Amino acid sequence: MLASTLSVDWGHEDWMFEVKFDGVRGILAYDGRDITITSRKGNPMAVTYPELSGFITDEPCVIDGEIIALDQAGNPSFGRLQTRMNIKSRAGAADAVKLAPVTFMAFDVLYYQEPVIDLPWSDRRHLLESMRFEGAPVLLSPIEEDGSALWTAVTERTLEGMVGKLKSSPYQPGVRSPDWRKIPFIHQLRAVIGGFTRGERSRASTFGSLLLGLRDGDRLRYIGSVGTGFDQPTLRAVKTALDQMTQADSPFHPDTDLPAGSVFVNPDLVAVIEYKEWTGPGRLRAPSFKGFTNDPWYEVTVASEGPGADR
Repeated sequence: MLASTLSVDWGHEDWMFEVKFDGVRGILAYDGRDITITSRKGNPMAVTYPELSGFITDEPCVIDGEIIALDQAGNPSFGRLQTRMNIKSRAGAADAVKLAPVTFMAFDVLYYQEPVIDLPWSDRRHLLESMRFEGAPVLLSPIEEDGSALWTAVTERTLEGMVGKLKSSPYQPGVRSPDWRKIPFIHQLRAVIGGFTRGERSRASTFGSLLLGLRDGDRLRYIGSVGTGFDQPTLRAVKTALDQMTQADSPFHPDTDLPAGSVFVNPDLVAVIEYKEWTGPGRLRAPSFKGFTNDPWYEVTVASEGPGADR
């Protein structure tokens, strides 16, 4: 079930509010013997996050939640989670677990002895709170009836935002429902990397900024460039990847704002970008690089990510 971006009355008694965590959606399922972990699209993730495979509960269940990695201040860090997302072997995961352990923030239950998706959210939440989780980092997502109080905590800790949930709402798999409404504090989108500018001075050996686009037909619509959010190891790693992807032709629609002297690349990499707002010409204001995602570039469209998109 997905959240819409409609407004919500923070003080209305029919709603409850949760923190919107900056991580990766996951489904934990326990059949009484074995545990499986899958992504929102059904892809297996047990090898990537092996520490989530050891929890014990009293009955077969299916739990929905967010996989997060915490920074030293105890806040969710998508950049830190990034180091875990592409691990596909048990040997690689063993080392990564020590460096960037993850936590599963459980926020809903879909099955407990029997399917419960038709129950109201409030009943499912009480059921979730009654369950015991032992042997793995599974925590309950905090809830608050006063949306303004939770919003204060979210902004003070610079968290991603919060989600309002209608107490009477059933769980609707695959549906972006107005019964769940997200209120972002930090705006994020996915963008396709279509090229880069050459670096100068301290970045002479790497790059200056990445050229961002959204698929519009068979090419990219330019939405600006991002040059912040990179540490030195990331700069070097990204530049190595870009050098293997360069091409002569621009993947962008013609745009006079494309920087002169840009180097174009095969539009295969998809980045997660934070930004303040969209400007009138359709550019991102104050974008910052957060990491890469495995999403295919052709799914990252103007309709799905552009101004007014309901992500």
